[in-house]
Amino acid sequence: MRRRLVLITSLLILVAIVGLSILLVTRQPVAATVAPSPLVGKTAPDIAGAQFNGGRFSLAADRGQIVVINFFASWCGPCQQEEPNLITFAWQQRLKGVKVLGVVFNDTVGAAKFFDAKYGTLYPSIDDPNGTIAFHYGVTSPPSTFVIDTHGRVVAELLGPVTVAQLNNVVARVRA
Repeated sequence: MRRRLVLITSLLILVAIVGLSILLVTRQPVAATVAPSPLVGKTAPDIAGAQFNGGRFSLAADRGQIVVINFFASWCGPCQQEEPNLITFAWQQRLKGVKVLGVVFNDTVGAAKFFDAKYGTLYPSIDDPNGTIAFHYGVTSPPSTFVIDTHGRVVAELLGPVTVAQLNNVVARVRA
């Protein structure tokens, strides 16, 4: 009787493992959702601050370029998932008039700098110590990404982990 119970238990565990494996292999990748932001079509709230590398960032100084602003935190799992995509996108667009900026959301500068170093981030990040920038953009949780056109207007807000294809599609719409 005991042997039969062990066999049934083992079979149930095996079925559960196989089922979970199939689920993980066949699931669709998670991607950001385009949000109906009240900022779309309006002039983007100004952003200015010291970059982690010592330089200064000013959204006003980048007029004429497309700017992708990503609110992130080191503790955020979806932020960790999207970071390789942001790095790839920044590298592909670096000579095409597109800038990427990371804005720290509800995190310490030390943790955010470690996050940037861990992933080898190719774009600057700035701190938002009082949450003022996030407040003006209406950000309530990371990751949140905004795309600003060459005239300084918000053209898209993406909630969740962005993909390279999503960012390329938004940038292509801006350029069209």
